[in-house]
Amino acid sequence: MRDEAKKLIELERKKGKKIGFTSGAFDILHSGHVTYLEEAKKRCDFLVVGVNSDSSIKRYKDPDRPINSENDRLKVVNSLRSVDYAFIFDETNNNKNIEELKPDFYFKAGDYSKSGLSSAPLVESYGGKVELLPFLEGRSTTGIVEKILYGGKTEVKLEAAPILFLDRDGTLIEHIEYLHEPERVKIIDGAFEAVKRFQDVGYRIAIVTNQAGIGLGYFSKEDFFATNRVLFKKCKEIGVRISKIYYSTSGVPHQCNYSKPNPDMILKGLLELNGIKERSIMVGDSLVDIEAGKNAGLKRIVCVGDKRFSEHNDVEYLESLADLNP
Repeated sequence: MRDEAKKLIELERKKGKKIGFTSGAFDILHSGHVTYLEEAKKRCDFLVVGVNSDSSIKRYKDPDRPINSENDRLKVVNSLRSVDYAFIFDETNNNKNIEELKPDFYFKAGDYSKSGLSSAPLVESYGGKVELLPFLEGRSTTGIVEKILYGGKTEVKLEAAPILFLDRDGTLIEHIEYLHEPERVKIIDGAFEAVKRFQDVGYRIAIVTNQAGIGLGYFSKEDFFATNRVLFKKCKEIGVRISKIYYSTSGVPHQCNYSKPNPDMILKGLLELNGIKERSIMVGDSLVDIEAGKNAGLKRIVCVGDKRFSEHNDVEYLESLADLNP
């Protein structure tokens, strides 16, 4: 189908038309999708849309998604007045699509940053243009699913509980600079078993991680999500439930209020997950992690060398380590 798109694009170019391209899962089509595609069409003459295959969505989004099959999703997208042609593709990023189609405009939603798009340099290499389009807040497939699950309630009040905030790289998985390849993810022995013990005594689990590589353009959000899938697989094996992953994409963390050592990710987690601050803990392997926990007013546990928090079985003992940390 991508070959068919390529042929159509060549014909439209001969007519002097400007080609636009975008992509997405489009699992449950909503007004955010429609508005976004209408805005894209206004900026080009011929809009081509790549629809992620079922297998690609399972790899980079969620093994339980999509809700609708690829052929059903393709049919719906192709029926939109703003879309001139849509096709299914199996990759988890758009590098191959860009290389093959060479659109004049590559459109992405405004919740992305240009520097975080691995395809952006490819577009600009042949003279194309990357455009970030406005995205309607509060419209998402995930939000729709949650609304259905919770009987039409848009917000579900969680019972108050302590939260175990975890750094990712160097704490749960071995640290590799700018890690973005799922096959290189290596779970640290015993880490998730230790997390499970906290969960068993009533802690919610959240990850807080700086991902400067996205902001620097070394890898994309899709790559970050793909590496997280390895964590989720381990969680499923152990029975750990991660409530949320908070991440910063700033390429210069110390100049960004949302990045560690600033406490904003932690404070947001305490608010969204109804955390009991006095009992919540920040666990990390670096001074940046410990400073973030301190700045948020939490107890801290530091993992250094062979002395990992996973070696201790007693949660009360781990909680008492707060006064011993820097």
